[in-house]
Amino acid sequence: MTRELTPLFEGGHYFECPRWHDGRWWAVDFYRYGVFTYDADGNEDLVLEVEAQPSGLGWLPDGDLLVVSMKDRRVLRRAADGTVTEHADVSELTTGHLNDMIVDRQGRAYAGNFGFDLMGGGQPETASIVRIDPDGSASIAAEDLWFPNGTVITDDGTLIVAETFGARFTAFTIADDGALTDRRIWAQVQPTPDRGDIETMLGAVTFAPDGCTLDAEGHIWAANALAGAMTRVAPGGEIVEEIAMPDGLGVFACQLGGEDGRTLVACAAPDFHEGPRKAAREAVLLSTTVDVPHAGLP
Repeated sequence: MTRELTPLFEGGHYFECPRWHDGRWWAVDFYRYGVFTYDADGNEDLVLEVEAQPSGLGWLPDGDLLVVSMKDRRVLRRAADGTVTEHADVSELTTGHLNDMIVDRQGRAYAGNFGFDLMGGGQPETASIVRIDPDGSASIAAEDLWFPNGTVITDDGTLIVAETFGARFTAFTIADDGALTDRRIWAQVQPTPDRGDIETMLGAVTFAPDGCTLDAEGHIWAANALAGAMTRVAPGGEIVEEIAMPDGLGVFACQLGGEDGRTLVACAAPDFHEGPRKAAREAVLLSTTVDVPHAGLP
């Protein structure tokens, strides 16, 4: 099936972490250093500037916005009146840029990190997921993950994280106290490559799941950072649908939302490399309509 992709907004540097919240689309632009919102016509508003580069977004039960500050490895909290404070500093618990994040219905945030110097060509290493409780206290929730990235939470309390360098999704049960338990593979799409340098590991696979979103049939739409396509993955790892980006564009995150939950928004750009993305405004937000609506979080 071919689905039409329609531009929602054009002219960003590098979009990530799209969310549907409070009747609007939200996304970050790494190299405009901002959190933005978009209405149905693509009108853009700046919500928050993040000097150390924004990433994951989520909301506390009281409505306050949490935002990852990547390069200094902090989580910021923006109140309804616009006041911004530090919610947590997790620099001692991480080994690379803090990255995507999800906030559960109890206000606990779970954030992954790169684990190594991706943009500087460092040697790939596994990384942890950090849990930040509503009071701002932080601890390591899970370890030994290959680039923990986009994350969803099902309505029954299962957290599923995309391991970008592992070509898979790993699931945990969220215990009553927020601990991640009962670790298991949710979907192994391709064999996890042997440890090596960046080019070797990514060259061994064609599927690298990035930002992702859950639908009401329990499937995950994931941005495949290596193939320029949004991929719908069934539990176990079967790919049941793909939506290709326009020529010349990769896709690095996606999210279901809209009033009926069937709008799928993609964060697309020519590549993910910091230098060229900073130098050009070639990133776009694209949307299409799918059959099965959103479920779970975010």
